[in-house]
Amino acid sequence: MSEGKAAVVVFPGQGSQRPGMGKDFFDAMPVCRQVYEEASDALGLDVASLCFEEDPRLNLTEYTQPGIVTTEIAMMRGLAERFGFRADYFGGHSLGEFTALTAAGVMPFADTVKIVRERGKLMQQAVPVGVGSMAAVISEGVDVEALRRAFDGLPIDLANINSANQVVISGRADALPEAESRVKALFAPPKTCRFVQLNVSAPFHSRFMQVIEEPFTGVLRDYAGSFNVQNAPRVTSNYSGTYHEASLDVVIGNLVSQLSHSVRWRDNMQALASRALQVYEVGPGRPLREFFKTIGVTCESVTGLSAAEKTFAKT
Repeated sequence: MSEGKAAVVVFPGQGSQRPGMGKDFFDAMPVCRQVYEEASDALGLDVASLCFEEDPRLNLTEYTQPGIVTTEIAMMRGLAERFGFRADYFGGHSLGEFTALTAAGVMPFADTVKIVRERGKLMQQAVPVGVGSMAAVISEGVDVEALRRAFDGLPIDLANINSANQVVISGRADALPEAESRVKALFAPPKTCRFVQLNVSAPFHSRFMQVIEEPFTGVLRDYAGSFNVQNAPRVTSNYSGTYHEASLDVVIGNLVSQLSHSVRWRDNMQALASRALQVYEVGPGRPLREFFKTIGVTCESVTGLSAAEKTFAKT
């Protein structure tokens, strides 16, 4: 690798789950099976069955979050075992930030799956099902500040600043029609814009998550004794947009603030790309690859063992 450049791994978050995720790694390598067993022991449920079978719980936030983290860590350990792959820096989108902190050695895996299960419970409890919703605003060169101003007076926030061409908004479901009207007015012809309502059960990364900040702080504090924050500067923070500091209070503060503030993924990508020779996306889906393209960075997506064999045969 070139001087001063490194390998970066990024992890997708909620929405990337699918039945059967990680099963090829599970079947091929004992080290991967051990990850699912460790998660099952920590949570008191069969995580392999949750992830591999047609289990409706996989789309319930409380179960989705530990299922995705388990799959992503199993994949990472499998890549290390079979291909000797190691990363220097890590990032993750929303839930993926917890996988990134685990892969970097900041959080022990068994604690992480318990933390994100509690996070999922709290996020769903924050707002009754049907009251909140989210939508993607997709257009070339989205002006984030103009979009923010367009929602003045509406119970709508910018949830994910994903790329130059995509921002996700979040808030009350009954305000989305007015939000769509304002978006369409902002992106008048000849500029085209797509407004896509997302299939989610709560308004994540919005003001409506503030009610769970205090209890989630308590959850993190309960496990903080096991955190190794000296490794935190290897991981980007969705909330700050740059790397975490080697401070327990800062790491916890960033993770709590992430609940109700914008995921600054565009800034995370820039921070990671500044240190990367190669970016790899590891997880059950590959939503982040297209975001990296918008900043002119190639991101290799590893969503299964066959993809891993093709990817690492080239390196």
